Amino acid sequence: MQQRRALLIIAAAQNSQSVSKELELIYTSYNEKSKVDGLAFLGLSLTRKSDRGHPDSITHQTAFDLNNIIDREYEYIESTNDDGWLVGGGEPGPPQSYKLAAKDSAHVEIMRIGTYRADWGGIDQKEIIDVLQSGKILIPQIEVLPTAVEANKDSPPELEIRFDMPFGPDFEVMDAPLPPNWALRFIHNQLFKHFQNPSRFCPGAFHSTIVRKAEFRSNSHKEAYFAMCDAVLKKWKLAGPKALNDGAWDVNGKQLDKPGAYNSGLWLFQDRNTITHFFPPNFLPPYDTKEKREIILSFLTEEWDEEKMEWKKAEYPVQQVAAPAAKFFEFCGNPIETLLRGGLK
Repeated sequence: MQQRRALLIIAAAQNSQSVSKELELIYTSYNEKSKVDGLAFLGLSLTRKSDRGHPDSITHQTAFDLNNIIDREYEYIESTNDDGWLVGGGEPGPPQSYKLAAKDSAHVEIMRIGTYRADWGGIDQKEIIDVLQSGKILIPQIEVLPTAVEANKDSPPELEIRFDMPFGPDFEVMDAPLPPNWALRFIHNQLFKHFQNPSRFCPGAFHSTIVRKAEFRSNSHKEAYFAMCDAVLKKWKLAGPKALNDGAWDVNGKQLDKPGAYNSGLWLFQDRNTITHFFPPNFLPPYDTKEKREIILSFLTEEWDEEKMEWKKAEYPVQQVAAPAAKFFEFCGNPIETLLRGGLK
């Protein structure tokens, strides 16, 4: 609710007085119905047990080792908040680390529910479970690709790993490849159209918080850290989007009782440390048939405007098509420049 309030204040500063009043009325209406802010949400679990993390961490995916983008040795980062690293296995506690010991809580929120009390602006948990199990929300085999590691606008910032759609879908060529991370917007829009509770929202771009209140040792250390992350992201990009829950794990990290051929689905969180339910895919590959592609595209034409709290036409970046040589240099570097930097021998 505080984030929604901040967005409206910004909008008020940028718009006319009449529009600002309209936005404030919308906010007030939602705020009055959202009695208590809560942490329940639907999303993805990226947790992964690590011998460098907390012993109670569990594994829900092995597609991406988030230890590759964190700085456990504090080579680049001087300090964080007391939670320390939230991903990569979490914080092991003394004597390995002296942050608060906590298991891996890596996740991506797709829709914040808030609470399970309708009188507080939330949704009854049974209603959520019934809807997700009924098939009313189409859950594809979710494949994702990390697209960036960024510092948010907080001061000191949170470091986040992003899961953006780098380009939009092709609405004319039905068998064109779908963009990376399309499933997140597809699910998000279905959830927002079905559930109308006042507390629902999505906290910004799809992301997983890595660490909070990150203070870098210097600007040079900051640049070096993000260069390290960029190198990892390029390797992941080369491999392409990956399915999560590739081991068919349940909420407790044990095998699902009845795993299917496709198990990269949706999770219900009471909070980031407490996952209560798993919902497997019910909208299965392939996604290049005319019928399925029309369904997918119908939910990708719009996006939710968190400021105005209404739907608007979706806007996507234009796909950048690189020449084969450019792609080689992107991942391998320019060999001529490498020789010149090292000197001719």
